[in-house]
Amino acid sequence: MPRQLVSEGHRSFLPWNLDGGREDFSLPRARKEQKAEQVELLTEKLKRAKVAVLTDYRGLTVSQIQDLRAKLRTGDVEYRVIKNTLARRAAEAAGVPGLQKELEGPVAIAFGYDDLATPAKLINEWVRTSRLKLDVKGGLVEGRVFSPDQVKQLADLPSREVLLAQLLGTLQSPVGQLVAIMQTPHQQLLGVLNAYKTKLEAA
Repeated sequence: MPRQLVSEGHRSFLPWNLDGGREDFSLPRARKEQKAEQVELLTEKLKRAKVAVLTDYRGLTVSQIQDLRAKLRTGDVEYRVIKNTLARRAAEAAGVPGLQKELEGPVAIAFGYDDLATPAKLINEWVRTSRLKLDVKGGLVEGRVFSPDQVKQLADLPSREVLLAQLLGTLQSPVGQLVAIMQTPHQQLLGVLNAYKTKLEAA
């Protein structure tokens, strides 16, 4: 039996698909494709970012969000207001489903692609200077889900440059070893520094 074309106002649609189920006309195809692209883009950002800080921007005006975005941009940190339904799909696709529980209410994510501490540091600085409230909901650090308290602790970490300066000032290492240290990830640098500090204290 051929499908009947049904008119609804200025729209016409076929109410049943070939499998006998009702067609989904709640969203035009173009918007569906756009949302799929947004999920793909967000998935790529979650995978590529070394750190992603989730914030609750409730109460901030558009101009205040723009000001925060400009502040974060000075550290090459990208700040994006996201839609939770799309972000949950992206978190699943990125292999971090544990992040989904933090995706409730108004959420914007600060993506950092270089230094682990930079996003949290810049957010802290902006909150201090603007005297505005910006709650941290959690985060993602090198693929691991962090609690709000753990994310805030990142702001207390010395920068990579400071760590290297401390190491250069204390370690008596051949040039080759220093080059190897400079190429290690941020967290490993912290481990090296703490191990050396413990060694000095035990000596």
